[in-house]
Formats: sequence, structure tokens, C-alpha cells
Amino acid sequence: MAGMGADSGPDRGTTAPVDLAARLRQRGMRVTPQRTQVLAAVRGLRHATPDQICESLPGVDVTTVYRTLELLEEIGLVRHAHLGHGAPSYRPADDDHIHVVCHSCGAVVDAEPSLVEPLARRLLADDGFVLDRSHFTVFGRCGRCVAEQIPLAQR
Repeated sequence: MAGMGADSGPDRGTTAPVDLAARLRQRGMRVTPQRTQVLAAVRGLRHATPDQICESLPGVDVTTVYRTLELLEEIGLVRHAHLGHGAPSYRPADDDHIHVVCHSCGAVVDAEPSLVEPLARRLLADDGFVLDRSHFTVFGRCGRCVAEQIPLAQR
């Protein structure tokens, strides 16, 4: 699949910090150090769970991380996807891609969203259904695991 690489490419999370301030102030909310830190952690970590974000931010408790992620998603600065069982993974909202996840080793590959456009067009034409690509995750087995015949149960 050309154009795909595990967490490759330029840093796509480029929403300026001023966006955080503007979006919070539109709602009558303050910019706090914790909100700024959580957003920076999401941008830096990519595909990070709330626990991973919390671990990267000494002094910020997990409840604050969860509440901040909910707020940041509500104001359109982050989005989440489910990359397997367990907690969702967060990324900057402007980081537009779909996920391909290996069942065997857990590798996450970012794929171009255009790969699902034929499906999205068909669903819209046939059923009036609008596909939410931000939550689109494809599961299977990566080439390495297939070549090495790593069983699914190894994880």
C-alpha cells in the first residue's frame, strides 16, 4: 500500500495554540496550563491513550486528562479512534487519516483517507449514509506478521 507508513510523514497536528485560546474563549472558558499541556501531548504522542497522555504529563491527574480530552474533542481540536480493545486513541483533529491495525503485533499504520472514498460514495448513494472516516479503522495482519506466520493469539 503505497503512501502508508507506520506513524510516518510530517507532523500533521499543526493547529496553532491560538486556536485553543480562541475556541475556549468563544465558550467563555479559560486557557489553563493543563489544557495546553494535554493538547501538546496529543500532538507530540500521536495515537495516544488517555493513560499514555497522563504518563507524559507529571503533575496532571488522569481525571483532568480525560475531561480535557473530552473538551478538546468537543471544540474540534482532537478526535479519537478505537484501535483495538481498551481505551480510545487520540490525535489532532487536522491529522486526517484512517488506521490499519495488525491483529498480531499491534502495529498501527496511517493510511490515506482516499482509500475509503469508493466505499463512502457507495454508502452515500445507496443508503444516504455518511461515513465518519475519523473513526475508520481496518484490522488485519501486517506483511511482517504474515511473512513470519506470527499467530493471532501471540499478543
